[in-house]
Amino acid sequence: HELRTPLSVIRGNVEGMLDGLYPADEAHLGPVLEETAVMARLLDDLQTLSTAEAGVLRLYRERVDPLGLAQDTAAALRPRAERAGVSLDVRVTAPVPEVDVDQVRIGEVLANLLTNAIRHTPRGGAVRVEVSPAPGGVAFAVSDTGPGIDARDLPHVFDRFVKSADSGGAGLGLAIARSLVEAHGGRITAESTPGAGTTMRFVLPAVGNFAGSSG
Repeated sequence: HELRTPLSVIRGNVEGMLDGLYPADEAHLGPVLEETAVMARLLDDLQTLSTAEAGVLRLYRERVDPLGLAQDTAAALRPRAERAGVSLDVRVTAPVPEVDVDQVRIGEVLANLLTNAIRHTPRGGAVRVEVSPAPGGVAFAVSDTGPGIDARDLPHVFDRFVKSADSGGAGLGLAIARSLVEAHGGRITAESTPGAGTTMRFVLPAVGNFAGSSG
C-alpha cells in the first residue's frame, strides 16, 4: 500500500499527459515529483531498517553528552511544538555519563519520538524529554500528555507499518527507532495509559559498557 499509492498517482498523471488529457504543466508534474520524493523517503527508511536489523548498519561512534544531545534535538523541534501549542522541555534528574553512540542516528531516534509526541499531544499539552542514569547506561524518556495508546495496540507500536489513523507516515518510524537503539546495544520500550499520555523510553550503554562492534 505504501508504494502502491504514490505509484498510482505517478502513473495516472503521466498516462494522462501522454494521452493528451492533461497538459505537461506544473499542476500535473508537481504531484509526480512529490510522490517520487515520498517513495525515495520510504526506500531510504526501508534500507535503514533492513541494514540495522541485519546488524550491518555502519555506526560512526563518538563520545556524546546525553543531555546536550537531548537539548539540541528538542531545540530543533521547539518551533514545531510552538506552532502546535505544545510546551517542550528537557530535564535531567541526576548527572549522567557520556554515551558512545552515532550522534546522528540517536538524534534521529529522539527526533522521531519527539515528532510523534508533539503530533499526538493536543494544544495546551506538554512534551518532556527526561535524561537520567540507568544501570550501566543512560535513559532517555519522551513523555506526552496525549490520548495514549490502546492496550491492544501497545505491544505492536514498534512493528513495521503500524501507525495511527492521523500519522501521515509509512509506519516505519518506531520500527527504525527500535532497530537503531538495538544496534547501539540498547533497548526501547513504550508505556501508555489511555487518556493519560504515553512515554517512550530507551536506554543506551554508557561509555565502556558496550560489548558489541561499532560497525
